[in-house]
Amino acid sequence: MSKKQIVSINGIQVEPGESETILLPMPKLYDWTPMHMPVHVIRGKRPGPTLLVDAAIHGDEVNGVEVIRRLLKKKGLKNIAGTLIAVPIVNVYGFLYQNRYLMDRRDLNRSFPGSSKGSLAARLAKLVMDELVVHATHIIDLHTGSLQRSNLPQIRADLSGRATKKMAIAFGAPVVLDARERDGSLRQAANERDIPFLLYEAGEALRFNEIAIRIGLQGVLNVMHHLEMLPLKISTKKKAVPCAITKSSYWVRAPHSGTIHPLKKLGARVSKDDILGIIANPMGIEEYKLKVPSPGIIIGQSNLPLVHEGAALFHIACFRELQQVADGINQAHDEAKQESEEGMIDDGFH
Repeated sequence: MSKKQIVSINGIQVEPGESETILLPMPKLYDWTPMHMPVHVIRGKRPGPTLLVDAAIHGDEVNGVEVIRRLLKKKGLKNIAGTLIAVPIVNVYGFLYQNRYLMDRRDLNRSFPGSSKGSLAARLAKLVMDELVVHATHIIDLHTGSLQRSNLPQIRADLSGRATKKMAIAFGAPVVLDARERDGSLRQAANERDIPFLLYEAGEALRFNEIAIRIGLQGVLNVMHHLEMLPLKISTKKKAVPCAITKSSYWVRAPHSGTIHPLKKLGARVSKDDILGIIANPMGIEEYKLKVPSPGIIIGQSNLPLVHEGAALFHIACFRELQQVADGINQAHDEAKQESEEGMIDDGFH
């Protein structure tokens, strides 16, 4: 048996055809409360890739937690080829305190590959690398926008790798940003090991977004089909969502402090000189029209009405065929909304 076929986490070896929920020990709280990271391992009887799906590296990003919960309910996972490692909450500390960061105020996703002698963030990053990433042949990392900021469902990946690009297209998000990774991120650490890696961004911190959850869940299943971990779909009533790829995006920042009254919504197509919103002086009558510098699609937006000069307000991605991209976004949204309206029983809600 090759090293890649051995899956051992916290000293517990999971054999082909077995499933285990492993509580991976983490540093205790200062009152000595034990802390564990829950890791679900599902191994098929047939050989195949090892897909790591994780969420809540930032503790307040909860959409991915629900994506993985629903993923684990899928009956078809009993017949997968290869191995699924699903970690619904990586940053358990932040999740408990509804906080993006760890107790040492460090960002876990800027602390990889970590160190066993470093900060709490560095030690947790090292644990993730040694116990989880070491087994992975492919990774999907689930995120949302930060606090008071929403992101349109999108994939971010370095598409210079052929396998990563195929995964990104297979996922089926309406927008794909071909972007370099951040220093110290899990994505950078995985790329250095030549592991195909997708980062899914959708929704806002501390808020469930049903559309974002459904697109994320379907995206993970699509990738598993692509990797031949799940049987290929024989037929489907859905049209494939067009995948729009871009390397170009920019933030529109507040030129003045005040209150922002947005006039455009997430996912909207905008043209040059369109008015994104009005920034007003809350103590007087002055107003400033915030205009679009160049055409694109709004893929990220601040939800906080109070802004200081320089605040990032709208994230706009640039595409050649804007109408096609807008149509794809509407299609993905409508399909996810229709599924939601058809009932929640299949998702475990009764």
